[in-house]
Amino acid sequence: MKAIRINETGGPEVMKLVDAEPGKPGPGQVRVRQTAVGLNYIDTYHRSGLYPVPLPSGLGLEAAGVVEELGEGVTSLALGDRIAYGVGALGAYAGMRNMPANRLTKLPASISDETAAGMMLKGMTVRYLLCATYKVQPGEMILLHAAAGGVGLILSQWAKALGVTVIGTVGSDEKMAIARAHGCDHVINSSTEDTVARVREITGGKGVPVVYDGVGQATLMTSLDCLSPRGLLVSFGNASGPVKALDLGLLAAKGSLYVTRPTLMTYTASDEDLKETAEDLVAMVASGKVRIPVNQRYALADAVQAHRDLESRKTTGTTILIP
Repeated sequence: MKAIRINETGGPEVMKLVDAEPGKPGPGQVRVRQTAVGLNYIDTYHRSGLYPVPLPSGLGLEAAGVVEELGEGVTSLALGDRIAYGVGALGAYAGMRNMPANRLTKLPASISDETAAGMMLKGMTVRYLLCATYKVQPGEMILLHAAAGGVGLILSQWAKALGVTVIGTVGSDEKMAIARAHGCDHVINSSTEDTVARVREITGGKGVPVVYDGVGQATLMTSLDCLSPRGLLVSFGNASGPVKALDLGLLAAKGSLYVTRPTLMTYTASDEDLKETAEDLVAMVASGKVRIPVNQRYALADAVQAHRDLESRKTTGTTILIP
């Protein structure tokens, strides 16, 4: 079996395809033969060192596959069960691995392996953002940056299903059409339009109660300026680089604003929270209200090129690696 490993942090070229045998699963574990692996922006943070990890290390947090062997004490899964996961130890970039059974989610027949591999991390992120970090209400209007990205396309659809009006920002005219097709009611090309002015126009000068911002430093001030008084900036990603500093006085000056920096790991730390989050996601996708657009596929051996394309904003929606 093959897997991607890094011995040092840096650019995409530090990823190496190596032979990897997971061995027998330990107590509470199962061995999974992986059929599809999700590519996520957080993978580039682990690879680059932005999010430090012990080295050498695997990469990847999300995959789908089939249970091939049970470890001692596992009763929740059976041989042949189709499963997926989106949180856990790094190492999803692999053809086979051992995983804790209590952190895996069974898949219904209506959801394919490719869809599952591309939906777990991003989809569970969307679930906690919309239903836990800030509980959106029908009739509300929200602002979403990078609306044509992997998280963005899922969040737009899910919010729409909850009766929310979505304003999305994108970086090109081509991505405007993609965002509209996946639930955005209003789309702003941030490369050619004044985002703050457009949001104020759309909201009748009020601003929005919440901004979902996975971009980071480049959109920080724009996000704050789009909020209504006592609004919440949910900064959940760093695609343009991390927010290094924030003058708290700005929050007062701009309307007693709130800022939070949540992570999926915190919101799914307990098995109970993970189960509830994953089951809500599976139900939403199975219902057809949220579609997972798998727009790019790469062989696992081509992970270097996949990272290059992701970081240069050449991808839209979901990208998967095939072991």
